[in-house]
Amino acid sequence: MDPILSEIEKALENKGLSAAAASKMAAGHYSLIKNMKASKAGGKRYSVETLEKLGEVLGLEFYFGPPRGATQAPTALIDGTEFDTIRRFDVSAAAGDGMINPEGEPIDHLAFSKTWLASQGISPGDSMLITVRGDSMEPSIYHGDLVMIDRRKTHIRSGKIYAFNDGDALRIKRIEVIPDTALILRSDNPKHAPDHRVGDAMNHVSQNILGQIVWSGHNWG
Repeated sequence: MDPILSEIEKALENKGLSAAAASKMAAGHYSLIKNMKASKAGGKRYSVETLEKLGEVLGLEFYFGPPRGATQAPTALIDGTEFDTIRRFDVSAAAGDGMINPEGEPIDHLAFSKTWLASQGISPGDSMLITVRGDSMEPSIYHGDLVMIDRRKTHIRSGKIYAFNDGDALRIKRIEVIPDTALILRSDNPKHAPDHRVGDAMNHVSQNILGQIVWSGHNWG
């Protein structure tokens, strides 16, 4: 498969979007990606403008230049044991503190066993740590806890916990999927009512997933 089309297929899966839905959002009609796949060899398949718009919808970076490597996390060797480090950002989730800039500078790095990260399928360079504010996810996650976000996991799997940008706030919720109908944003704390998202509001959530919560650390202070 053409490498560009291959990346588009991966991004569609990660975003949980159909080719028709992504085409409509990028070009105003449902057949953009279908036409790209059907173009004859040697014919014009896509323009720069098309790729830029589709990239915005699918969260793909549009870049032309020398090859760039993936983000490399600093490593450490302690008493003969190898550790990878995860970036920690000065951002709080679920408290309306604003959207995170994962390309910004972290305030710290925390070390985790290289062996443990590998056993969990966690890529250090694609993960980050932030602090949780509020009680909506108790007893799973408490106010002040540190959570690790795997930014590769943006395709919503029903029942998992995700961090996502919602307006001007970064939120953490357990997301239930009702296929082709709605997303239900659930708090583990029964004091907080579920939030139902349908239509454009549902798409807004799925398109702004920062990643899945794959680890949390409790603050006993």
